[in-house]
Amino acid sequence: MSTNANVNRDLVAQRRGSLLEKLYWAILLAVLVVGVYSIITGYFMEGMSSTNLSNQVPWGGWVAFYIYFIGLSAGSFLLSTLIYGFGMDKFEKIGRAALLSAIICMMTGILFISLDIGRPDHIMNAVIYWNVTSTMAWEIHFYIVYLILLLVELYFAMRSDLVTLSQTDSFKGKIAKLLVFKKKEFTDEDHKHDKKLMKVLGIIGIPLAILGVHGGTGSIFAVAKAQPYLNSALFPLIFIVSALVSGTALSIAIYVIKCKVKKEEIDRSMVRSLGSMLALFLGIEIIMVWYEFLVGFYGLEHEEMGTIKLIMTSSYSWTFWILQMGFALVIPLILLVIKKTKESINWVLASSIIVLIGVIGVRFNMVIPTLIMPKLEGMPYGHYSMNLSEWLTTFGLLALCLIMYTLGEKLLPIDELDTEENGVKEHE
Repeated sequence: MSTNANVNRDLVAQRRGSLLEKLYWAILLAVLVVGVYSIITGYFMEGMSSTNLSNQVPWGGWVAFYIYFIGLSAGSFLLSTLIYGFGMDKFEKIGRAALLSAIICMMTGILFISLDIGRPDHIMNAVIYWNVTSTMAWEIHFYIVYLILLLVELYFAMRSDLVTLSQTDSFKGKIAKLLVFKKKEFTDEDHKHDKKLMKVLGIIGIPLAILGVHGGTGSIFAVAKAQPYLNSALFPLIFIVSALVSGTALSIAIYVIKCKVKKEEIDRSMVRSLGSMLALFLGIEIIMVWYEFLVGFYGLEHEEMGTIKLIMTSSYSWTFWILQMGFALVIPLILLVIKKTKESINWVLASSIIVLIGVIGVRFNMVIPTLIMPKLEGMPYGHYSMNLSEWLTTFGLLALCLIMYTLGEKLLPIDELDTEENGVKEHE
């Protein structure tokens, strides 16, 4: 009798899971369709006039989301480097997922900035006619090399499981068969070769991610001499630390949510260690933000002081006090240092999600107030807020990001095969 009850309970759970998955896909596809419709009817038909951008405020929400996703990508990759480059095996469960999220976030960030550029086909001009004095031209080359490195490292991180999967007749197995190029067995020699190669790629990727990708993105802002608030040597460094914060938070969120959805046992020790690492990065970022504003106040330049005033006291100030200082820094740091909450997996997850929401406000504060401030005293202030078309397009790209990541999880062995294929749960 109890056996039948357990079977019925499992069937109900499976049906509920299947229904939730269908609802998940239906929502994402609906949002994507609306976003594509907005791009076609707004962006393609009307160009940049479909946005609220102007000569006074030429960068807007899409640029903010661009640096948001570039930061997520660089941070996720740097976290994976701790695993594959420096042998921190206790985090190995999130290694492949970190690489996959780095790839997907990078692609999403590029999509956002491609829309903002207006003529993304002109990006190739920077590749063909490389102006070595242009920070943007260097950045485009760094992005290309970085994406190739991520794809190669993810491939070799999965190769052993791809070879095993290629022996099956499943759809996943057929994809694996294409990717392993007829290789039928994975030897100890192959394992040593791949591990060594991933270590080399991870170490090469550190300066690429720090100096070229997110630090380089920060440099694009920092070398804008017409913007005193941005024109600071601290700016690229803040981008890097912020990337570590957001990338660590993303990896925690993905791992814990995935385990809860699949009803797999969570490696509590690993999650707590990642939470401690996130707290460390948050502490460093708070110190750097303090010095950023301290230098700004002591500079006493009209535009810089005006920008800080806009950030802290204008109608845009809620993004600073609530999202940046509250969600992105102070609240999660408190949750991650108090003994009761830092030991709780749910609170560590909540802290990570709060960080991911708050960092959006950080990115908006980097872009919008600095452009609204007039360049000369007495000139009118600019104004910007995302209109409906921009928001619909943004949500469409966010849905596409989730779709790409979910498909990656479904089609590739992102989790270890003994967990995914055989149902063996990972233990603490």
